[in-house]
Amino acid sequence: MDKKGPISQFIVEHYKHFNAAALVDAAKDYEKHIDSGKKMMLTLAGAMSTAELGKSLAEMIRQDKIQIISCTGANLEEDIMNLVAHSFYKRVPNYRDLTPKDEWNLLENHLNRVTDTCIPEEEAFRRLQKHIHAIWSEADQKGERMFPHEYMYKMLKSGVLEQYYQIDPKNSWMLAAAEKNIPIVVPGWEDSTMGNIFASYVIKGEIKASTMKSGIEYMAWLADWYTQNAGTEGIGFFQIGGGIAGDFPICVVPMLYQDMERYDTPFWSYFCQISDSTTSYGSYSGAVPNEKITWGKLDIDTPKHIVESDATIVAPLIFAYVLGW
Repeated sequence: MDKKGPISQFIVEHYKHFNAAALVDAAKDYEKHIDSGKKMMLTLAGAMSTAELGKSLAEMIRQDKIQIISCTGANLEEDIMNLVAHSFYKRVPNYRDLTPKDEWNLLENHLNRVTDTCIPEEEAFRRLQKHIHAIWSEADQKGERMFPHEYMYKMLKSGVLEQYYQIDPKNSWMLAAAEKNIPIVVPGWEDSTMGNIFASYVIKGEIKASTMKSGIEYMAWLADWYTQNAGTEGIGFFQIGGGIAGDFPICVVPMLYQDMERYDTPFWSYFCQISDSTTSYGSYSGAVPNEKITWGKLDIDTPKHIVESDATIVAPLIFAYVLGW
């Protein structure tokens, strides 16, 4: 433990049982996976960008501890919103006590609530809309097509948002990802604020739907990426939450093996999920990892971990261990 910092030393010393022990086991196997030269995919559900996971995730990206990300459209945009509008956010620590009238008052003040945090519409959503719309329109006029994250990368790299920065840029995981140009998969991007806004321009006839590459194209691209990067030992899969951010990319392995009949495709070679979902009534997010063996996603001997806890607590601690903090 000499090379490890105080956070890592603390969790190894005190996290001995139950979910705490599962956290440490997952962190140690994550480190082994990376140290052996294999790559790791992070899948990001929930409101982890609004939870400011970038404070640790950005460094994980910079230090090559994550090579590819699958995330919801909300996480893609909300990290940038936090970057440009942080001081306008409103925290509501007593959110459990809010009445419907209280919630309506937040709406009238253009504050969109995510648990205890309200995102300001004008300074976050509309600020991004102005600049991303210009990029979408230019691509549309030129007949160009890109993925949702590629348009975001283009906006960040242009420097047009720098005038608004309200946090230390090193704490933005999207900036870190753009600087390293790591691939991002954003399934179901339409289910996001920017996705809704893009759809509104399509409905109004201002932009063609084809200007945005689709989810099927994301899957085809991911199939190529996995084939080129998995080698014979596979890629690791670190899943925060459930939903489409995790369900979409994990399917690429059985698709390649079963549907493409590429029988040399390796399984995912590490699996960890942080979730508080329970196994009941067909829940996939709450399914134990072994169920994934039956679907051709994980092997019998794949290291498998599930930490049934709050990802806003668990993920930064696992990242801290992998980073040696």
